[in-house]
Amino acid sequence: MKILLVEDDEALAELLKNELTAHHYLVDVAFEGNSGWQLAEGIIYDLILLDVGLPQLNGIEFCQKRRKKGDRTPILLMTAQDSSNQKVTGLDAGADDYLIKPFDLPELLARIRALLRRGNNTRLPILTWGKLRLDPGKCQVMYGQNQLKLTAKEYELLELFLRHPERIFSQSAILDHLWCFDDPPSENAVRTHIKSLRQKLKKAGTANDLIETVYGLGYRLKARSQESSTTQSSGIPPAFLSIWERYQHQYCDRLKVIQTTLDHIPTGFLNPDSLHDAIRESHTLAGSLGSFGLIRLSEVARQIEHSLKTAQDRTTLRDTIAPQIEELHQGLTQNSPEKQTPPPPPEIPLPHILTIEPDPIFAQALKEQAIRAHLNLKMVSTLSEGKEQMQQQRPDLILLELSLPETSPTQVLEWITSLSTAQPPIPVVVMTEQNTLNDRVAVARAGGQGFLQKPILAQEAIASVRPFLKGDQTQSPQLLIVDDDCQLLAYLEDILTPWGFEITSLEHPQAFWQILQHIQPDLVLLDIEMPEVTGIDLCQVLRNDPQWMALPVLFLSSHQDSETIQQVFLAGADDYIQKPIVEPELIARILNRLERRKVGSKGCSPLLVQQCLHRN
Repeated sequence: MKILLVEDDEALAELLKNELTAHHYLVDVAFEGNSGWQLAEGIIYDLILLDVGLPQLNGIEFCQKRRKKGDRTPILLMTAQDSSNQKVTGLDAGADDYLIKPFDLPELLARIRALLRRGNNTRLPILTWGKLRLDPGKCQVMYGQNQLKLTAKEYELLELFLRHPERIFSQSAILDHLWCFDDPPSENAVRTHIKSLRQKLKKAGTANDLIETVYGLGYRLKARSQESSTTQSSGIPPAFLSIWERYQHQYCDRLKVIQTTLDHIPTGFLNPDSLHDAIRESHTLAGSLGSFGLIRLSEVARQIEHSLKTAQDRTTLRDTIAPQIEELHQGLTQNSPEKQTPPPPPEIPLPHILTIEPDPIFAQALKEQAIRAHLNLKMVSTLSEGKEQMQQQRPDLILLELSLPETSPTQVLEWITSLSTAQPPIPVVVMTEQNTLNDRVAVARAGGQGFLQKPILAQEAIASVRPFLKGDQTQSPQLLIVDDDCQLLAYLEDILTPWGFEITSLEHPQAFWQILQHIQPDLVLLDIEMPEVTGIDLCQVLRNDPQWMALPVLFLSSHQDSETIQQVFLAGADDYIQKPIVEPELIARILNRLERRKVGSKGCSPLLVQQCLHRN
């Protein structure tokens, strides 16, 4: 657990840091508001412990600014002013709790534990992994009836793995989580602590390598049962059954395109376009089916693709491929997942957007794109309906049309002003067909956060509002994935989102440039074979533009021939990943490219300079 302590009394700050450290919290300390703000901007904390009377930037202003940026980190205010007005001011500023000095340290610790539980409901009081139990309240680790005697860092390391049992942590990620920014050790220290923790776990009776090494990626908890890995090698992994169930019929439709093409061969009406479509569909099946764990079906689809490309005698092609078509058909229809009652998903609240849009067709398109972007969007068509909806649920953002029925633009602007001055303010993004400077100035003066010019793609509009939801504190890498296979896009979103990436999926490459300009991605993943515009074309466009020529580009493709791979790298690709996609390999290559881009960037933030100064 990482806590930011902002306190100008150095003696009290040292006392609090020692007490919190003794209870296995990781604490960064700042002695005035501005330095605390810089830390909060650059590092994600679990809780902020904040004095009110700070120099430069006081605690109330600090709290207001964090909430205005959308930061929802729990904040506990501390002050010697014991007045109800002061408490009200602090809580209205966005603080989660208020503590009067002098206070008892046990009370402070209890309030911190309560806020941390409130801030993340998924954190259970006792963490378990098989027979292994970690009790954060007692700072005690048990394996069966045996208590483990761990050092502070070993305890923190084990707690980190238990809180994120499915995640792989690189050595640098472990350093970020378990050491203060001004005193980081070498990565060799991580390996030393891992080795020591493994030895103590083994001595207590755990299975060998409870903490396993994932080569090229880092460390994670070893799965409690290996049964899932053996069953998934020949079928669809349980985590992706819901995606397969939604899109299975589309894979069957792709197979029908191939069958229709072959049916035309005896009649002599096979045209090059039909053959091209059949080759493209078989290529897509070969790449996507393997990513879903259907390895045999992927191989069959690849054989069909090869036969379609290389057949010398087309009159016998149908008979040659017929057995493979039948095997593929049976495999696709037999892999219908049984209807099972899935376990309830974790209660993770999605960002809530209220959309006021009188055009029902465009509103529905926004709704569909919001679902794909993991956003909860509520649609209404008038201002009065929007106000009624706000009484039921306060949105995180409002996206509205400036010209609404039975409402003048002045009334809309007045409402935007009231939202921008609320506590906390609600960001508003305006959409309109008007494009004069006066319109833009009016929206800005009213407190609007964004101005979108219609006509606009629904996907482009949703991508434009995402920065106003998250704020800068998340600093999540933005990935743009372009592939005409919507099933594969859904699969990639499912495996990449848990790693903290912000994913924008694009099925139609014609909209690539507009989406690129709006989301400003940190990395692009491209398929090669797409209708009208290929991935190679898009890569060349990026490399010809001064703004985007250094943007990392990864290709995902089923092509295995050296000629295609050479074309990809000549076009400017940074990496090439063959389908079917292997999840650990994909994650490792994305992280590697992002890390190289970060190291190679010319800019240097003030926080990074501060860290370097502390290290020296």
